[in-house]
Amino acid sequence: MSFQLPPLHVGQPLTCNSLTIFPLHVEAIKPADYQLADEAIAASTLAVQEVGESGSVPELLVENTGDCRVLFLEGEELRGAKQNRVLNTSILVPAKVKIKVPVSCVEQGRWRYTSKHFGSARTRSPHGLHYAMKSSVTRSLREDSSHRSDQGAVWQEVQKTQTKFGVSSPTAAMSDTYDNLAERMTDYREQLKYPEGAVGVAIAVGRKVVCVDLFDKPATCQKAWERLLSGSIVDALDGTAGEGQADVSAVEQVLNDSRATVWSEASTVGEGQEFRAEFNGSVGSALMLDGAVVHMNVLTAPA
Repeated sequence: MSFQLPPLHVGQPLTCNSLTIFPLHVEAIKPADYQLADEAIAASTLAVQEVGESGSVPELLVENTGDCRVLFLEGEELRGAKQNRVLNTSILVPAKVKIKVPVSCVEQGRWRYTSKHFGSARTRSPHGLHYAMKSSVTRSLREDSSHRSDQGAVWQEVQKTQTKFGVSSPTAAMSDTYDNLAERMTDYREQLKYPEGAVGVAIAVGRKVVCVDLFDKPATCQKAWERLLSGSIVDALDGTAGEGQADVSAVEQVLNDSRATVWSEASTVGEGQEFRAEFNGSVGSALMLDGAVVHMNVLTAPA
């Protein structure tokens, strides 16, 4: 099996200041059956905790006691336990199993329990952090079939963002950046609502398309919409995007480049098949199940 980006229609863009959102539509989709991790956590059918009392920075223990698969999204943040983490890759956790999942730390100055279990922050990493993590995970998969990230590069990106916004964080936590910017993010969330029927989104800051996400069904895209935008809203708020906005042709270029490249099958955590690609400085990942694209993400190289 190999990964091939399906034919997509790029919808009318939505704009707020330097941030432009392009909804993606597809005619034929093959949906998979799963819950999102935050839904399962809220329903108490999914528990996320440290792998043991002493913990391990690059991995967490996930137990799914429910009757349905659970989908974790790459780059989404989990808060609690001994330190906050983000998911290194998108993962389908089968029903009734307990597995370890690869993560990166986004709170360098804490290594003590604040809770037994993790909760979902419903945010995703800003572009620089997400790209540093994703590109290093792709490198690790190529070298030793692991999903380990460059933890030092991740911490550096957390600090870089806090420095940009003058955020003071006792534990160097990415969550403090989001909490500090919460009010300023409100206008973006209100003006960039989910467009009915979209199964994915391309996001541009200024003239540059920074990421593309695609799911197997509109329901997932709608539920994940605000967290997909969260990191890019932070990027837009730093005021360095410059003048001008991306247009549909810029999105089509990223999509065409994604189709033209060869995606290689990689080691998979959980259920399904994972594929990776690198092209023109961009890095891509795709999680498939029974021929369905459950989640695809492409990040272009930072400017």
